[in-house]
Amino acid sequence: MNDQPAPHFFASALAAAHGAAEPIGYVLEVAGARSEMVLDLAALTPLSGHADAVLATAGQVGGQLKVRVGATWLLASIRSLKLAPGSAGQVVAAVDFVGEGDEEQLTGRLYQFRRGVTRYPMPGSEVFPVTGDDLAQVYAADERAVIEIGHVYPTDDVRGALYVDAMLGKHFALLGSTGTGKSTSAALILHRICALAPQGHVVMIDPHGEYGAAFNTNGALYDVNNLQMPYWLMNFEEHCEVFLTSSGADRQVDADILAKCLLAARAKGRVGQEIPKLTVDAPVPYLLSDLLQLIQQEMGKMDRAGSTAPYLRLKTKIEEIKADPRFGFMFSGMLVADTMAAFVSRIFRLPGDGKPISIIDVSGVPSEITSVVVAVLSRMVFDFAIWSRNEPQRPILLVCEEAHRYVPSDRDRQSAVSRILSRIAKEGRKYGVSLGLITQRPSDLAEGVLSQCGTILAMRLNNERDQAFVRAAMPEGARGFLDSIPALRNRECIICGEGVSIPMRISLDTLEPAKRPASADPSFTELWRESGDEDQIVQRTIQRWRAQGR
Repeated sequence: MNDQPAPHFFASALAAAHGAAEPIGYVLEVAGARSEMVLDLAALTPLSGHADAVLATAGQVGGQLKVRVGATWLLASIRSLKLAPGSAGQVVAAVDFVGEGDEEQLTGRLYQFRRGVTRYPMPGSEVFPVTGDDLAQVYAADERAVIEIGHVYPTDDVRGALYVDAMLGKHFALLGSTGTGKSTSAALILHRICALAPQGHVVMIDPHGEYGAAFNTNGALYDVNNLQMPYWLMNFEEHCEVFLTSSGADRQVDADILAKCLLAARAKGRVGQEIPKLTVDAPVPYLLSDLLQLIQQEMGKMDRAGSTAPYLRLKTKIEEIKADPRFGFMFSGMLVADTMAAFVSRIFRLPGDGKPISIIDVSGVPSEITSVVVAVLSRMVFDFAIWSRNEPQRPILLVCEEAHRYVPSDRDRQSAVSRILSRIAKEGRKYGVSLGLITQRPSDLAEGVLSQCGTILAMRLNNERDQAFVRAAMPEGARGFLDSIPALRNRECIICGEGVSIPMRISLDTLEPAKRPASADPSFTELWRESGDEDQIVQRTIQRWRAQGR
């Protein structure tokens, strides 16, 4: 190859009827999806000043090229570039074929693009640059439901769209380092989904209280003041996480006592008496006072084996939680009535009343039970979907911000919330439950969870370990975009997977200030210029601090 003159089409004046520029190279090697093409720098240089921004960036990593195969155009994405050995005027591009479109007979333009490749080109086939018109056809939304979220790089007019059903049907993940605009991007996507489906059902776990301001007009906002989540909705595993303080062999002893007394307490209530085969996991109301009384009775039995220490441990912990005002949103004596139907209707927006999203602000929840609260909410989404299979289907989207906190990669830290979110990732789509994960540390997510996400939206990631983790999760055809992830600007992202026609780099739309989450970084230099009223600030802060926000 190196000693041969450049093929004749490099100098050819074929201003072909296909409307694109002249050929800029040829196919060198075809090896399935991944192949190699030789590009001529002399043919690329004149394009760099072209008015069409897509033609002007032809031949760059992450860009597209096209090859004619019969009556179709085959589209390829550039993964990497290297100088051709022995030739300063040619570069070898490693490419991934991503799809094909028909060739319009009169103009030669590409239309009716679809993912997948029917026929591969032969080595020596001419390679052409992709134009802005081509990209508009490639990313043109078909008849499926879509939301437009930005412009395809490097254009200003080609809109980037997400196929909502495909994205939600197989879960999605939004990844990006802190400060890249991740929260605003999540709000943008959710706002567009809510506008498309005002009678939808979206539940968002908000660990920092950022999203309430963004959805105060089209969402229902819940925090410790109005969540009113009854403690008896917890299953046995979640009860254990809250009430058991021991470890090792002692923990199993405590768990056996709790299981026996909890089942008996559930059976004492009116609802429990109506269920012939009651289980310890059934969401049936019971009184904490009944549970304490049953533990006391078990401890006082003459035939009891072992010491009283396990019973005292359980009693002490339950009484401590019952008396702590911080836990009032969940363990209040006012939450003993059978309010499960009302709670499910409120949280899952059934009906939505034009507010299809529930923002669950857990920033005020005591840290020791935050994961349990998230576990209960997540499990209820999944259990509701399972037990409503014979009813008209009401799919639910569960969005989890700071997902690495709840589904950690550390197997020793596996908890109820980790197990239920992992199960939703694996099985949720069968029952109409979609999972949206948002995190700045994808490498800290449990292995396998990210790979269950059919659509990945990757913003700038500065950590090499995170980049490697995303690289492993991305489909083969998107690898050409990976090298640009560290260099993405704020509010830019790479999107690949089921939710898009082919992998794309997109510049996200600017969200109106009223719809943005309260996640802006403080300006130290501006705020440090302000002074005055410090005494009152300190007094009011201490008062709220001591009253735990009440």
